[in-house]
Amino acid sequence: MKRITNHAMGRLGMMLSVALCAVLLTLPAMAQPSGLRDDAPSRYTVVEGDTLWSIAGRFLNAPWEWREVWRVNSQIRNPHLIYPGDSVYLYYQDGQPRLGLERGQGDVVHLSPEVRRVPHREAIAPLPLDTVLNFLDANRIVEPGAIEAVPYVVAGDDRRIISGAGDRIYVRGELPMGERFGLYRPGQRYEDPETGEFLGLELVTLGEARFVRRDGDIALLEVVSSRQEIRGSDLVLPLEALPVTAAFQPRAPAGELEGRILSVPGGVRFVGRLEVVALNLGRRDGLEPGHVLAVEQLGEQVVDPVTEELLRLPGEDAGLLMVFRVYDRVSYALVMHATRSLTIGDRVHTPQSNAFLANHKGD
Repeated sequence: MKRITNHAMGRLGMMLSVALCAVLLTLPAMAQPSGLRDDAPSRYTVVEGDTLWSIAGRFLNAPWEWREVWRVNSQIRNPHLIYPGDSVYLYYQDGQPRLGLERGQGDVVHLSPEVRRVPHREAIAPLPLDTVLNFLDANRIVEPGAIEAVPYVVAGDDRRIISGAGDRIYVRGELPMGERFGLYRPGQRYEDPETGEFLGLELVTLGEARFVRRDGDIALLEVVSSRQEIRGSDLVLPLEALPVTAAFQPRAPAGELEGRILSVPGGVRFVGRLEVVALNLGRRDGLEPGHVLAVEQLGEQVVDPVTEELLRLPGEDAGLLMVFRVYDRVSYALVMHATRSLTIGDRVHTPQSNAFLANHKGD
């Protein structure tokens, strides 16, 4: 009886060993989710010029999934900000990949009798900041309900038809309190391509002016800088605070969004990576800075060889955008990735990780 028990125990031990081996063999696959790159480094040291998008792309196939794997170190000051010299490292928690942060030497201050100046460091931005800030400095949108009330230039000093830096201009309308104002010229009128709804008016920056004095509903301003000549009927608005900071992170919208590329500011029709597009989606649609959208290239129009009907072929995902400036009905986004030229009318939508990975294997 004892021999039978030992024999049974031996068989049970062999079965458990085989089962354990099978489980162990499956562990790497379980710990390697579809979103983690096969060549993801175990650690990466941030350098000048990096963006949150580029760092996320070193670890993840879908950079907009950054927030799902990022873990905050409560021992670090401002843990959501990443600086050049910091290290981003990969580790596993409960079998799932996570990304953590270690501060570089820039935050270390050695105590000594002498006074030392700690160098100021700028946190990395979520996307190429210079490109975005230069664009926002030259473009803005005024909401449909606010257009009629925007103050405008009625004349230049000394009966000038054209004014520039150093000249004075007369402005009519209710100027809000402030010392500096932007000077703008109406640009493209944005309308929804499907409903025809008026979404907003693009304004092109002409320059800046400072307040001098007011007499009734007419104010005198001095032009302090100009990129183009200032004429009668040009618009005057308070300078817009540039909203792009290092605080927002790339992520997909929470729900399913769908829209269109409305325009490519600057007058061109086709765009590629690191160029700006305007979308017919805004705050009212739930869009926020940092949201990432996939772009589906508009399918070609062809004639059916049998029925002679005009058909449009199905589209194909061709790029990714990151939204950086959101108005109520319109937004601006930067092209972060493009496999072909994008154009006005292309469909934008909430990205699907699996579809993106299937279409961009090996990118």
